[in-house]
Amino acid sequence: MAEPLQQLVLTTLDVQGSIPDTRTLVLPGQTLPAASNDDQIAILGALNSLLSREMITYETREVISHVLTPEGAQIANEGSHEARVWSVLPEKGKGTPVSPVQLKKFVGDETAKVGQGRAFKNGWIGKDGDGLVKLVAEISDATKNDMQEIASTGTLKTGEKILADLRKRKLIVQRKIQWFTVNKGSNFSTSTVKPETDLTVDMLTSGTWKTSTFKKYNFEAEGIPTNGGALHPLLKVREEIRDIFLEMGFAEMPTSSFVESGFWCFDALFVPQQHPAREMQDTFYLSDPQRALPPQPEYYKKVSTVHEHGGFGSTGYRAPWSHEESSKLLLRTHTTASSAHMLYKLAAKCRGEVIEGDEQELTHGAKDTTNLDGKGDDGFRPAKLFSIDRVFRNEAMDATHLAEFHQVEGVVADRGLTLADLIGFMRVFFKKMGIENVRFKPAYNPYTEPSLEIFAFHPMLNKWVEVGNSGMFRPEMLEPMGFPKDVHVHGWGLSLERPTMIRYGINNIRTLVGHKVSIDHIENSAAVMF
Repeated sequence: MAEPLQQLVLTTLDVQGSIPDTRTLVLPGQTLPAASNDDQIAILGALNSLLSREMITYETREVISHVLTPEGAQIANEGSHEARVWSVLPEKGKGTPVSPVQLKKFVGDETAKVGQGRAFKNGWIGKDGDGLVKLVAEISDATKNDMQEIASTGTLKTGEKILADLRKRKLIVQRKIQWFTVNKGSNFSTSTVKPETDLTVDMLTSGTWKTSTFKKYNFEAEGIPTNGGALHPLLKVREEIRDIFLEMGFAEMPTSSFVESGFWCFDALFVPQQHPAREMQDTFYLSDPQRALPPQPEYYKKVSTVHEHGGFGSTGYRAPWSHEESSKLLLRTHTTASSAHMLYKLAAKCRGEVIEGDEQELTHGAKDTTNLDGKGDDGFRPAKLFSIDRVFRNEAMDATHLAEFHQVEGVVADRGLTLADLIGFMRVFFKKMGIENVRFKPAYNPYTEPSLEIFAFHPMLNKWVEVGNSGMFRPEMLEPMGFPKDVHVHGWGLSLERPTMIRYGINNIRTLVGHKVSIDHIENSAAVMF
């Protein structure tokens, strides 16, 4: 339809020189002029296509018109309600008056109801006893005449007042009719062959580009607005938690080792080799390579001994030690494996070894301390460390669990630390996150004793929710590394996904991370966490 319409416009312009009113066009396949709005919309599409090639110019015209409703069309054909009521009544004194019940039978309920009142108002009819009669011999049905005039012209010569009354009576509706005045453009032609939009290799090879007509570039057209980058809600919350740690004087631990050995992920933390978390259904083990390089022999010996036989005040687990279990490579199940690495480096000088670069950076500015017997510097430096990174667990995914998620971890190492210090620190830390009401519940962890689960009251959920786990690292973990007996270490961890879901009102973790993430939600998420 588009190309025949374009050809019709061009041919008409070629013959007439201009088209004053597109409503006079007879469209292909039709016999009547294009008077309807639908016809004009079709013509507009053809005009815009020709305008883009500068073949024509056009101006939009508008006129307000009226069309009859079904009731108005009935009045135009059969007369108004009041005229039909008048027509079935006898003249006064020349017949039997018509009762209201009879009138409904003659003209119908609706016509009797509407027409009776208007006929009385016009003085056409009156009462005679219990019935109705004509009071005048002839009438002029102005409403019928108005409907017929509107049907043919779309308006009334008598003016807007009567039109408003007819609209109020729902006999007519107002419509805006759009049409166009068309003239020739600078590239006018009767041919509708579309110009080329691209210069192709075939054109260059064949030479047809020399005779081809190319579409003009519109350098003033507005491009699609570009979208700037947006941080994922997890990254926003991560940065806010990171700022809290840095504000409190913590140093960030390197946590780039996603792959760890069973020794650093479990054994060094005094997790028994028979612990359920080390089973295949809870941990991702590597198939190639399968084994890790051995750790420092002396430290490895101390760890295996305290597991198998005890030591440092502990009876150990009294279970056979497996070198094969210790050397397995796996995807780390917690960032505490990285904490174990850093604590081992932190204890290097206590063991009389050269301090490595990481330990120097993490304890920069920390003062030398002396052990309790006053024998001088034993090499220990207090440290406050944190990390926020990914961990992996082999578990079924659902609305609240993923096989890959983030763990927020903090470690404080100093002399004489107590459980009260840990609780006090936790209260300060969570208050900075905007969580005022915090409770602690005793718990069990293989590498901390005592251990505490941390609960916070969430006003949006109106209940207490678990927000973290904490404790004091066991001597069986710290002393084999070389720490003095009076050095205690606080450790705690929490999920990054859980506070993010609470903050943004997300109840399914798969809409926070994964293929169901909404790009609009990422772009529009607020930066403030709590």
